[in-house]
Amino acid sequence: MTSVAETSRASRSGFRALLDGPRSSWTAPLVIWAGSRVVSTALLLGMFLLATANGWEFASYRRDPSFATFSGSWDASFYRTIAEHGYPSTLPTDGDGHVLPNPWAFLPVFPALVRAVMAVTGGSFWVVGVVVATLAGAGACVLLYRLVLAVGCSHRARWATALFAFGPTAFLLQVAYAESTLLLLLFGGMLALVRRRYWLVGLLGVVAAFTKPGVLALAVALAVHLVVRWTRERRALPVRDVIAIVVAGCVVAAAGLAWPVIASAVTGTPNAYLDTELSWWVGFVGRQHFAPLTPWFVMAGRWLGPVGIVLVVAVLAGAVWFWTRKDVRALGQEVLGFTASYGLYLVAVFLPQQSLPRLLMPMAPLLGSDVFVRTRRRAVTWLLVGVCLQPVAIVLLWFLGYP
Repeated sequence: MTSVAETSRASRSGFRALLDGPRSSWTAPLVIWAGSRVVSTALLLGMFLLATANGWEFASYRRDPSFATFSGSWDASFYRTIAEHGYPSTLPTDGDGHVLPNPWAFLPVFPALVRAVMAVTGGSFWVVGVVVATLAGAGACVLLYRLVLAVGCSHRARWATALFAFGPTAFLLQVAYAESTLLLLLFGGMLALVRRRYWLVGLLGVVAAFTKPGVLALAVALAVHLVVRWTRERRALPVRDVIAIVVAGCVVAAAGLAWPVIASAVTGTPNAYLDTELSWWVGFVGRQHFAPLTPWFVMAGRWLGPVGIVLVVAVLAGAVWFWTRKDVRALGQEVLGFTASYGLYLVAVFLPQQSLPRLLMPMAPLLGSDVFVRTRRRAVTWLLVGVCLQPVAIVLLWFLGYP
């Protein structure tokens, strides 16, 4: 008769096989993802039930209050409009002719995927959107694990994936947003770059370019990769690799710049996309003319005055210090090139507000550095911090702001 101790040892052995066995590059991240979905779903569902039972007012009004629509609050309504009706041919404006928030701020890949599944299953946008986002989140965890494994080791890969999947904004891996789809494509593109599969980088980059903004960072990472390889292998660098890198980089860059052109062509309005994006700025800084590299200073100056400007400078100096650390550079020039250029993109064009934490999620490969996972104690500490901040983020975003 098998003893309890033997059964326990067998269970631990089976679990270790999932994390360290020959197929661990699949099983380990999926186990982490599954555990994280239990936590995030419990937090979201608990908050939804508590708020509903007590009649709390949600920051995002919903005519059909259900857990599915709760998981598709805020910008998901624009994705629903695109999935069900497409993009408007004219831009909505107020009485003064200023462009109002509208679907052109959101790119088509995620709503197109949801619409295709809706057509097959007959499900509603809210349910299908959550399912598609959740499955994409699983894929993103697998590819993040493999990416960090390719530039580090299994210890770093496991903990980086866990910190990502259990982090403060981890619930976004299952709400009806395009985040998880973008992360799936970006992590796949970075992994392909590390493995020098340049044509695949180009393909994934083009799809990512029509999922969410920010893919220009992948084109910059390709350029950095070419410079590094040219410096190290000038005489041995195959011409076919140079051609593949240059073509992939140019295609990704062109795709990343295409959506504003498409928006203007369809609506017949110059700067249609830019004016649409700026319409979201009004509540924070009023009407503004866009100038690159100024949004953070505009926001900080508006709310904190000179102290805010000093704070932004300090944050930027801290970012430079972080990316030049030896343990961060140890992740490799591909990860360093992408994350640093993506950070520069955020500073150049994004107005920092409550959406910033979710926009930082593409930098998740940095979680594999010693800063976060050098020791088990350090990794566990960061993990606990992330899990504890997740319900705080849910309360703040669902009842005070928006994710």
